[in-house]
Amino acid sequence: MKKLSRKLLCIVLALTLAFTGPMLGAQAADAKQTATNVGVKALEVLITGLIGGINLAVPDNKNFTKVSEHTTENFYEGTTEFLSAPAEHAAWQLGYDKETLIPDDVLNGEYYLGGFMTLDNGMVNRVEEIVGGMDVRTVALSDGSGRGITVFANLDCIGFSNGDIKAIRARVAEELPDVDFNSINISSTHCHSCIDTQGLWTNLLPKLLRNLFKSYLRLDMERGVKEDYVEGFLYDQVVASIKKAVADMTEGTMTLAVKTLNPDYFNNRNRKSATALISDLTRLTFTPADASRRPTMLVNLAGHPDVTGLATSDPQDNGRQLSGDFVTYMQDTIEAAGYNFMFLQGPIAGIYIGRGLTNDDITEDPDRRYMQSVRYGREMGKIALYLTNTMEEIEADYQENFPDDWAKLQADLAQHNAKVAAGESKEENYTLWYEGWTPVQARTLDPLLNIRLAEIKLKVTNPLIKLVGKLNLANYSVCKEGLGYYIFTEIGYMELGDQHFVMTPGEVVQDLVAGGASLTAAGSFSGKDFGKPTVYELFGEGTVCIGLCNDAIGYIVPDNDFSMGIADDHYQELLSVSKTGASTMMQGFADLAEEIAE
Repeated sequence: MKKLSRKLLCIVLALTLAFTGPMLGAQAADAKQTATNVGVKALEVLITGLIGGINLAVPDNKNFTKVSEHTTENFYEGTTEFLSAPAEHAAWQLGYDKETLIPDDVLNGEYYLGGFMTLDNGMVNRVEEIVGGMDVRTVALSDGSGRGITVFANLDCIGFSNGDIKAIRARVAEELPDVDFNSINISSTHCHSCIDTQGLWTNLLPKLLRNLFKSYLRLDMERGVKEDYVEGFLYDQVVASIKKAVADMTEGTMTLAVKTLNPDYFNNRNRKSATALISDLTRLTFTPADASRRPTMLVNLAGHPDVTGLATSDPQDNGRQLSGDFVTYMQDTIEAAGYNFMFLQGPIAGIYIGRGLTNDDITEDPDRRYMQSVRYGREMGKIALYLTNTMEEIEADYQENFPDDWAKLQADLAQHNAKVAAGESKEENYTLWYEGWTPVQARTLDPLLNIRLAEIKLKVTNPLIKLVGKLNLANYSVCKEGLGYYIFTEIGYMELGDQHFVMTPGEVVQDLVAGGASLTAAGSFSGKDFGKPTVYELFGEGTVCIGLCNDAIGYIVPDNDFSMGIADDHYQELLSVSKTGASTMMQGFADLAEEIAE
């Protein structure tokens, strides 16, 4: 036994040195840091080794195929021709629809919330209360050039896998055979308090045990999600929403406005090595030529909708409250002002919403945790509405369209000022959101829509994700090549007028978009440079990132800063498909940029 223990220790040390050799040379000048990194790498080897050992004991899912047998189905390439100017007589056409994703029987004890599974909620997060909506919002868009219709559908959910998205595309193509689509793009808000659509936040242990038993018998395994909900009700609602949005299309104009917000509205909570913070709110506004039609506002910003779903010690806030989080309340505010609303999540790896500045407008249940989401959503909704207005215009419109909020705001301000005067205030973070406001200019976008998508092959290196695939919890088509496991996912690039966008399949570290310390040798765990261009370098500064689009593959972390051995600063790696996911994605974008430039 002692000999065996020594052999195992030697193997662990050898693996540790193999992994850390290059790192040791890069950081030899800092002995303390080097020692820390060696320990972290040893922990990573231990973690991956233990989970990998479990993996070896579980047979491959019988639905796994060979990479050589992979066929691309229900995938749209986009507009094969890129125009440099609008087509003759071109005009924007946009259609909108919104449908609920909450079934009538949601409180029957069979539905689970995706986002958190902790001891606080007993590891089983059943829906017990509804405090907000859960919707699919859809926009069908065309530039009138005859190159097809582009669809964007956004779901209030933790994430939606490419397998489910392709199934919905197939349904749409079958039910709308005469419609020419250049792409159907389905994204998620990554809300932590909506019904689980990925299969990882469920009555997990019983399903794992049943599927483990079935895997040995080569029987069909059940999905992690509630199948009759996702493949029945949810599919039906999303397909119906896409069909209605296409039928709703009408001509109009499109404008774009971007404002960089106070960075305190966002919080880089747990990835200190990543230094980029994109605090822009990007607003697209479609105004129909028919004045009787409602305009549509599309908003992109980056922040985790995770407040409602996190359990607290208060029994009322046990993490079992269904809500679309701040996105729902942002929607309520914008719809109240007469607009349709569409949300597009940004690059959110490690970025959460900062609620310290948002503490006005609340009268009902002010102490409930979800009210922090209400505050944030209402404030973001007003910011989106008033990007181009002056302070004077904001106050006049505020009083007219939100009289109750205005009265409450004035009362809160008076109370705050009285406390400050008496030296009793503990509300030092209380702010008037438009104080010192500087409006931005909106610009009209020419009716020009270019879009191109690509499939990329991603190696699955995370043993935990391999296990999820083997036990059929999430809807991914897994392929094998030699001893390696792979999935195929999607990336995309789009131009609306002169504004550039990228679509990414997961939660992207913002340094990969805008640049930052984690891409450098000095700022990364490995002591090496990332070595790939950023989104801004490829497509221009200010390119807008639409995250969790056409897939949900977890966190996308720079390869050179990837470590599964640090629970604090690098917990994202535990929920990353691949340690080479970032370089694979960025190489895919580089190939797209080169292809488009030809």
